Amino acid sequence: MIISSAKPFEEILELLRNEDDIFIIGCNVCAAKLHVGGEPEVLEMCERLENAGKNVIGWVLPTAACSISSWEHLVEKNETIKDARAILVMACGSGTSVVAKVVDVPVYSTNDTTSLGGSYKGEVYHQLCEMCGNCTIEEFGGLCPTAQCPKNLLNGPCGGSMNGKCEVDCEKDCVWELIYERLKKINRLDLLEKVHEPKNHSK
Repeated sequence: MIISSAKPFEEILELLRNEDDIFIIGCNVCAAKLHVGGEPEVLEMCERLENAGKNVIGWVLPTAACSISSWEHLVEKNETIKDARAILVMACGSGTSVVAKVVDVPVYSTNDTTSLGGSYKGEVYHQLCEMCGNCTIEEFGGLCPTAQCPKNLLNGPCGGSMNGKCEVDCEKDCVWELIYERLKKINRLDLLEKVHEPKNHSK
């Protein structure tokens, strides 16, 4: 799941200050789960823009904005997109980039993309993966210290955590304590004895 958050409405209005005949594209996957681009948010955005004097000509909610296959695919879902002079995408940066590849008008995003996360039992988890291109997550019991440790320690813990909480962010569980508990559970505490070299970020 790509984690994104909604820009302030005033910022979106400023982006669209010279635009009209706006068509909105949402995302029924990540953005919908995060409540920043699903149907309720798209409908609310239509209403808010119209109340601000903008002409919204239509909207569509593809399964995922980042996997739109073609211009024809969008037209098939809502033909009014043909008359759009600007597209507003309520998705992550990836979704916005894909939309920009298939349309010939300016594209704007309502969201700021912050991290790669996930969801489990209805709870959204932020910053699960750093997308470093040199994944060694199996050596940490499936938990990524590069993404989840504020100090990016590969040979932790730092010794500053207290009661299982990170010293940098006291609300956050120390990922190294979680790694220890996970490796203990799967009988792989031996992995903690391995010394990790700095990651090769050239990949």
